[in-house]
Amino acid sequence: MALPRVVDVRPAGGGRLLLEFDNGESRAFDVTPYIRGNWYGKLADPDYFNTAHVVDGGRTIAWAHGQDIAPHELYELSVAVKLHQTSPL
Repeated sequence: MALPRVVDVRPAGGGRLLLEFDNGESRAFDVTPYIRGNWYGKLADPDYFNTAHVVDGGRTIAWAHGQDIAPHELYELSVAVKLHQTSPL
């Protein structure tokens, strides 16, 4: 079974990303376990963290210098959230 594709990513504070998938699901992904070492440690900078964007036709997300998260991790390790019109989380 193919994984849903990411159609939107928004930083949500606290090292989390709000992801919207092409199957209509909204999910929150906690990036904090990845923020270690020289490469992923750059994500600790909130301004840099906010450069998260969709890449590879929605297959995954990445940051400005190329850090990325495996597509299956984005979906399988995220949790479903309900969005409110006035509050993103």
